[in-house]
Amino acid sequence: MKFRRHVLASFCTLLTALSVSAALPVQAQATTTAAAASTAETMKAYRMDAARHIYATYPQKIYKGKLPALVHAVVVTEVELDASGHVRDIHMIRVPTHAPDVTVAVRDMIQSASPMPAPTRLGGAKFTEIWLVDKSGRFQLDALTEGQR
Repeated sequence: MKFRRHVLASFCTLLTALSVSAALPVQAQATTTAAAASTAETMKAYRMDAARHIYATYPQKIYKGKLPALVHAVVVTEVELDASGHVRDIHMIRVPTHAPDVTVAVRDMIQSASPMPAPTRLGGAKFTEIWLVDKSGRFQLDALTEGQR
């Protein structure tokens, strides 16, 4: 019985990850081709520009309002960009072991949102972001979060 439940849970996770990742590139293509250059002079300011770009790329995936007290998953990423805003590396610092599909979806969203605004004054960027993900799959980024209830 436990084996069947485990197989069913794994299958559902895989199916969710595939359906989310299959839809992401199409959604991102229309908005990422014209990423404006960032005028940020600090990594903190650039992090805000990158968060705004991700929000603009995935407006339907943003959780509106205050998040519930307990979110479904928290993913902490470190993203490295070249001087033109293209993603060079994504390091997953913290991943939810109970929701591997969320980790896959976050990585895919970051890749699909590339290029980010070009960090022209910084000559490249490396920043950490916290993704707060609700059970619905909608998210807020720590840089732009509205807080929790």
